[in-house]
Amino acid sequence: MNLSDSLTPRQPEGLLGTSGRRPLARLSAAEAVLADIRADIESGASPVGSRLPSEAALAARYGVSRSVVREALRSCAALGLTETHTGKGTFVVSGRVSGDLVLGRYSARDLTEARPHIEVPAAGLAAMRRTEEDLATLKGIIADMALEDDPAAWVALDATFHGHIARTSGNRVFESVVADLRDALAHQSETLNLVADRQRASDLEHQKIVTAIEAGSPELASAAMAEHLEAVGHALGSLAPKA
Repeated sequence: MNLSDSLTPRQPEGLLGTSGRRPLARLSAAEAVLADIRADIESGASPVGSRLPSEAALAARYGVSRSVVREALRSCAALGLTETHTGKGTFVVSGRVSGDLVLGRYSARDLTEARPHIEVPAAGLAAMRRTEEDLATLKGIIADMALEDDPAAWVALDATFHGHIARTSGNRVFESVVADLRDALAHQSETLNLVADRQRASDLEHQKIVTAIEAGSPELASAAMAEHLEAVGHALGSLAPKA
């Protein structure tokens, strides 16, 4: 089996993995790798307690770079399916997706409960206090995100976007908290983009937030941020295993 790192939604259909479970026509390389590894785990082909092949072996199997494999494995870990132990490898720890993403020090539930109390008021304050330089920075970030086709680069820009809104709020507590959440937010965005195809929707939601901040409306900016966070919450809910 061989996947291209540059696989796009418009490329010809193919089959994924030895089991031929899922067509590749609508998948990126990382999505395809994640889907195949996840299917192996959930079907029992890679049972709980087993060790997955090394990054190098997986990269060779799928014909992708090790960075693509690492992206897929991070999402496997976030879904609660695997754990990676330095020097030992990646092990299957569950045969089904966890009800709550594992995002380093924080869980998706932690973020979902906390972010509305931090980022919604931060967006409102940003609308009141933003400078022309702040606006130019935010517009530049979302313009770059709209054109970005590298998933890792997009995720980094996403974290930068949320961090800059917190900074623009002028409240150092909000800025510090969002900075502390940066890694967890990045892991969450990466997984949602691979599993729930959130990237394009997030681009549109971010544009709405910046438009409200530019208009100087704290009410609209707060509402736009709340709408974005609610959409993220719904996407997270879709990942929960069905009873």
